[in-house]
Amino acid sequence: MSLGKKLSVLVGVVAISVGSAYYFKFWPFASREPRQAIEIENGKSMADNEPEPMKNTGPVSPITGIACEHWNRRPVAVMQPADVSARPAAGFSSADVVFEMPVFTGANTRLMGVYLCDIPNDIGSMRSARHDYLPIAKSLDAIFVHWGYSKFAETLLSQKVIDNINCLTTSFCPRWPQTGIMKYEDTGHITRDAIEQAIAKYDYRTTGNFSGYPHQEDTPLESRPTGGHLRLAFPNPYDVSYDYDRATNSYLRTWDKSPDTDKNNGERIAPKNIAVLIAESEQIKLATDYVARGVQNPWDLVPKDEQAGLDYGGIGRYNNINMGDPWFDTKDSGDAFYYFNGKEYKGTWKKDRKSLDSKLTFLDESGKEILFVPGQIWVDVMEPGQGIKWEPGV
Repeated sequence: MSLGKKLSVLVGVVAISVGSAYYFKFWPFASREPRQAIEIENGKSMADNEPEPMKNTGPVSPITGIACEHWNRRPVAVMQPADVSARPAAGFSSADVVFEMPVFTGANTRLMGVYLCDIPNDIGSMRSARHDYLPIAKSLDAIFVHWGYSKFAETLLSQKVIDNINCLTTSFCPRWPQTGIMKYEDTGHITRDAIEQAIAKYDYRTTGNFSGYPHQEDTPLESRPTGGHLRLAFPNPYDVSYDYDRATNSYLRTWDKSPDTDKNNGERIAPKNIAVLIAESEQIKLATDYVARGVQNPWDLVPKDEQAGLDYGGIGRYNNINMGDPWFDTKDSGDAFYYFNGKEYKGTWKKDRKSLDSKLTFLDESGKEILFVPGQIWVDVMEPGQGIKWEPGV
């Protein structure tokens, strides 16, 4: 075991021992029944490197593989915008994993920050639910937090497909003062205290059941490349790039040519792992014969008198991403590119569309689970044909 890993585990154990008296005071929705420690033996992943898998045992986040006090609680998955007027966002530097996906085919994106180890004091701005995010949040056993919904998501949420907190219909979520270029819809946010209160009110289960992602040790500093640049050509102003930082073994994120920072603390967003998943997206249109595709017709979820408005003159107001949901998707796997330790790895992704809570798995070219390095994961879902350019370091 490396010195870094020993220190990480030691800090986690000390934090739990010393902080146990405060654990239930500050996190009343954390269960006193410890979840069984995850132990992932995954074998060798990438044939050229053959890294040794870590045993994620004890008090570590099942998502990041990092020791933390609240390792066995359910995460919260919060819908957040990509709009320029809502930047910088609050909370992303604390997220265990962030999902960034298109919410209009070939156009704007939206994000879902998933917080487990560290739920920050403030998360925002917030946005409405889209049905594509529900199975992903469900796969992580997360409590889904949103401000409103699309009509398709509204009907599914009314069927209680996932535990959720809707800020539109509760008093738990305040608004910031509207300043600068912020729009009114950018002022909504949620606090950690409000999340606690809502979970207690709705009596949601608090112990997490997510099985976890496997991890490997960080590559030693002397073996890491110098530099590396990744560009993801989402349409402007949603385009994203990452610059590999050798010292921290992380990727400095840039959003539309501006450094991406956290509104809470000014920290640069710098995930340790990036997963770029390729998935088809299309607008939901009345003219599409979904039954002929062998899937549920999404328009069955919408009252007849509201369908024309959501059809948007044949364009479709909302999109559907083939990410393995059990309702409208015809595909549940695709190509993927993974970035960690300063290198690019090709692979695939898979989420069984037969099950709402099936695990979203990240796979290498041999079909084994990717071994992430301990730390934040950033998942960018891109459409076929959108540009992905990796310039490796030396």
